[in-house]
Amino acid sequence: MRLGYFTMPLHPQERSCTDTLQEDREAIILADKLGFYDAFVGEHLTEKTENVTNSLLFLATLISDTRTIKLGTGTSNLSQQHPVLFASHAAMFDHLAKGRFIFGVSAGALRCDAEALGNIDQDRNKMFAECIDVILAIWERESPYDIDFPDNRYKVTVKNTRDLAIGRGHLYKPYQQPRPEIVGTVVAPFSKGVTLMGQRDFHPLSANFLFSKWLPSHWANYSEGKRKVGQTPDPADWRIARTIFVADDDKVAKRYGRDDINSPYRFYWKMLTYKMIAGKRQVIFKNDPSEPDSAITEDRVLDNLVMHGSVNSVVDQILKLRDEAGDFGEIVYAGMDWVDPKLAKRSMELMATEVMPRVNKAITQGGITAKVA
Repeated sequence: MRLGYFTMPLHPQERSCTDTLQEDREAIILADKLGFYDAFVGEHLTEKTENVTNSLLFLATLISDTRTIKLGTGTSNLSQQHPVLFASHAAMFDHLAKGRFIFGVSAGALRCDAEALGNIDQDRNKMFAECIDVILAIWERESPYDIDFPDNRYKVTVKNTRDLAIGRGHLYKPYQQPRPEIVGTVVAPFSKGVTLMGQRDFHPLSANFLFSKWLPSHWANYSEGKRKVGQTPDPADWRIARTIFVADDDKVAKRYGRDDINSPYRFYWKMLTYKMIAGKRQVIFKNDPSEPDSAITEDRVLDNLVMHGSVNSVVDQILKLRDEAGDFGEIVYAGMDWVDPKLAKRSMELMATEVMPRVNKAITQGGITAKVA
């Protein structure tokens, strides 16, 4: 099982974005030194608590300061720009990173972003589907492109202005061929979008936002999509994100990872609970969709969505997650605000050097059994 990193990021409003941007860079540089496989960074335009407005731009600052970690958009919100811009910028980034790039994509769910951009009344899921079709066509085709899919708002051609003798009319192709790995974040239980991911060979990242009981529904739908195109699903392609805090002592882990009023984990889930309820997406915090919203409390969310403890305790929790979800390829560690930098760094260190070797040893000794879809 690989170890990855994901951060939205999410910081208290009163903190300077100058400081938090450097903190978020430091976390990924540390992840690289510790051997994390990849790091995904989210983006939003209108959230004061979320400081990254463009994940590609942020990740570009890390190319020279990291060595092996793959840098992933987490995600690029495809309803927010023209596909020519996404295709060209992502392809250039792939060259700058010499293939250490994963293209994480989504529609862009934040309505406030959509209002600021003037497309709040648009079907952003449709915009996403249209945009990704055009991005892939740009990467697959040569000038003049002549991309004109039925019922797609984005038309791309350079046939009237190109001059190939001087290289005019060329759009970037990625460094990785035929394209970078494409990853989609999955939040909703029984997501139909993950079925389409399977059909198109995009890889799912199950968000740390939803209770683990819903995870098998993601694999079932992804497997269904794979079967529809005559392919066998590979658990190595499935990432599961979880909120994890590891400490040398269980009491410290419980205090910092849950109980303390100043815990970054409590802050994170207080914010996420509010945002999901406001966005009418609170079903992810329920054991059954029919449960009343009053069942969603801060403590219940923390109890279900934060793994905290000493090394052996977290190992047991990850193995329990694997028993519940089935085999998967990567556990993605969710980054938090560094209320206590020493504890935050120590948690990442213990996760990489102690927890993961023990998890993988237990998996190997128990025999790796691919999930039966």
